[in-house]
Amino acid sequence: MDTAPAPGGGAGLSLCLTSAGVVKTLSVAAFTLVWTHSIEKVDWQEDWRITPSGLELVQARVKGSGAGMEPPPEARLVDGWFEWQPKRAPMPEVVLGNSGATGEWRFCGDGSCRTLSEIFGHAIGMNVTTMRRCEP
Repeated sequence: MDTAPAPGGGAGLSLCLTSAGVVKTLSVAAFTLVWTHSIEKVDWQEDWRITPSGLELVQARVKGSGAGMEPPPEARLVDGWFEWQPKRAPMPEVVLGNSGATGEWRFCGDGSCRTLSEIFGHAIGMNVTTMRRCEP
């Protein structure tokens, strides 16, 4: 299992990533998920928090609009990014697909980012990755 220190503590919460039958554990309380839009070729970022209820999407940002990635009306333009706070309940799991049309999903925290392949230690390719709060 892959373990990284939790930024600012985390009350024992951690993130479990599963892909092709392999599980990796990241000891984090919060993280940013980043990917590049397949058509517009701009980054999209989401800030997530791990809670006892599941994964909570705290904030989303996109560097542009178009091709199905229009920011909602409440989004604000801040330093070139449209950003907003999505209103949704914590989710038990989030499934990340890989189209192969763009680069990999990137997990960021503590000032650095790693791709899924770097986290798993081998190429993820087209495999789906599921993320969820690890059970204690």
